[in-house]
Amino acid sequence: MVERKVKIFTRFNRLWHWSQVISIMLLLFTGFRLNGLHELIRFQVAAGLHTVVALALLLLWAFVVFWLFTTDAWKNFIPTRRGLWQVIKYYAYGVFKGAEHPYRKVFHRRHNPLQLLAYLALKLMLFPAIWVSGLIYLAYGLWSHVDGASFLLQIVANIHILSGFAIAAFVVVHVYLLTLGHGFRSHVRPMVTGFDTVELTPEEEAFLKTSEPWRLQDDPEPARVQG
Repeated sequence: MVERKVKIFTRFNRLWHWSQVISIMLLLFTGFRLNGLHELIRFQVAAGLHTVVALALLLLWAFVVFWLFTTDAWKNFIPTRRGLWQVIKYYAYGVFKGAEHPYRKVFHRRHNPLQLLAYLALKLMLFPAIWVSGLIYLAYGLWSHVDGASFLLQIVANIHILSGFAIAAFVVVHVYLLTLGHGFRSHVRPMVTGFDTVELTPEEEAFLKTSEPWRLQDDPEPARVQG
């Protein structure tokens, strides 16, 4: 195996990621205003902005899902138990003792097992919960005549709010984890430049050199990995 700096995040990956970051931060900011946690902007402005940003983000996710399945990029998010316990132990106490991260990024799997489980829960549970509840809430005028509509609206609103706070907690933990190990900049830089250090097999390195040389950052003496 050899360590090389490889472009694993395409321009679309980075555009999708940062658009999602900005959108989620705006949704949290306006959502907190709608729940009375601050009064930095007017309620009506927050409500309108919250709706517009939410619909725009939903449209973005529709394009992302289409892209993931047409490019086979969805395979990067298949969860695995291999090495999961080692990663859990690292984040539980190993990182505080200066231990090395047990997971080594490879070309076709850049997320560690714990990240994969977190993203799976986010995409299959929290995102659907907040989107479905938000759309039902937005369409209240269409079903307000139903018996017990006000009670059902409270349930929908509570699901939406709880999902929002869960996503906010995920954001906090995500940012905290970015500060561990080699530091915040080293973790964020790949999502800015597209390049990250990954382990390549000789076959993968040869393929990239001949078929996709633009993915390899110039490195005359790549580091060899033992084992």
